[in-house]
Amino acid sequence: MARYTPLHLIPALIAAASHASEVTVEKRPFSIEKSFAATALPSADFLMLLKLEPKLWEKFTLTHLTPHGTQVKKGDRLVAFDTEELDQKIEDARRAVAVGKLSLAQAELDAQTLQQNAPIKLEAMRRAADIAKEENAYFTTTLRKAKEDTATQALKHGEQILSNQREELKQLSKMYEADDVTENTEEIILVRQQDAVASAEFALRMEALDHKRTLEVTLPREAKTLADAERDTALALKKAEADIPRAVETSQLTLEALKVAQRRAAETLSQLEADRALCEITAPAAGFFYHGPIENGRWTPSEIVKTLIPQGQPPLHKTYATFVPLSTPFALIAFLDEATARSLVPDAKGDAILTGREDLSISVKLEKLATIPAPDGTYRADFSLTWPKEITPSLGTTAQIRLISYHQPAAISVPTKALSYAPQGWTIAVKMADGKTEQRSVQRGRSSKDDTEILAGLEVGQVIIIP
Repeated sequence: MARYTPLHLIPALIAAASHASEVTVEKRPFSIEKSFAATALPSADFLMLLKLEPKLWEKFTLTHLTPHGTQVKKGDRLVAFDTEELDQKIEDARRAVAVGKLSLAQAELDAQTLQQNAPIKLEAMRRAADIAKEENAYFTTTLRKAKEDTATQALKHGEQILSNQREELKQLSKMYEADDVTENTEEIILVRQQDAVASAEFALRMEALDHKRTLEVTLPREAKTLADAERDTALALKKAEADIPRAVETSQLTLEALKVAQRRAAETLSQLEADRALCEITAPAAGFFYHGPIENGRWTPSEIVKTLIPQGQPPLHKTYATFVPLSTPFALIAFLDEATARSLVPDAKGDAILTGREDLSISVKLEKLATIPAPDGTYRADFSLTWPKEITPSLGTTAQIRLISYHQPAAISVPTKALSYAPQGWTIAVKMADGKTEQRSVQRGRSSKDDTEILAGLEVGQVIIIP
């Protein structure tokens, strides 16, 4: 049954047939060549990255900066920052440490003394409370009655003395009245006895007053004083039993707080002194000084270089400059797209052509290839090489690396545009013996820029149609 071709498609088919070509399948060498740019950078193992990683201080103002690319000798000053304010801060910290040391020593002595005196004070207060209790109990049960009896007895004794004096005056008066004449001596004796009576009367009045005061004032007052003393010493003891241990514990806590404060003050001083060491950097060896960081295979000065000016303040925790010793080997670093990175094999070898020296071809070898992409999606590749004597590499020297990433000395390969993708996979139009074409399924191998390796599905001598 004849196939019908719509009239409107005939011109397109004629045009397609006029552009199609036939290729006879044969085996020939098949290679994949890769070419990419690379940059000369010093080995990271030798670099000295200058970075401000202070522990406390954050104000770093530039006062000296060696120019970019300068070759320096060992000991040459590379960078210097203003230290006036930091030095004052360090001096204050040193004084704080010295004062803290004395305060800590005093607190240790006070705590030790308080701890030693605590049981002594408690024992003294217990003894005072016991004595006050004993005194009050003795007064209540014995001494008060004894003092009352003593006062009463003294009053009675005064009354007795007065009575005796009066009786004696009475007897003398009777005796002397019996005489007709009273002699001077007798008169003197009578006057003296009268004085004795008056004195006894006065003494009795005083004794009566004292007796009354003793019973009504002195003894009640003494009783209250002793009772108050018993109460007060008991309360003081109870309070001391709570306060003294608490004071001992408080002194220990205060001592620990001072120890912590002293340790922190010492740490602060140590950190400030460490930050002071960041304020002047000298070259550890002969080499080159560059502004900006050389990290992760890239020299990226970017915005940091803008801060590297007099009175500038480089950002903290970021590399702001790099020192490269003279003995540092330079490698070629490339950042590859995923397709190129996946095509490389370990220890791949190739040639590097330096920009401006196309007459030189330098052998290179792949030393390291990243397996994880960088944030920008590229894969880092490190290439080792032996630099020609007439070439002294410098930071940022560029080169073009060319290498064969895949090679088969005899392989079936076809133009990539001959391949079509169908539901059954990759196919190629093969010309049959009767002149007709047939779509054959093939197994595709590696691809170069224009050709693709065919692993199965085609044989040598077959003719394929290339659109």
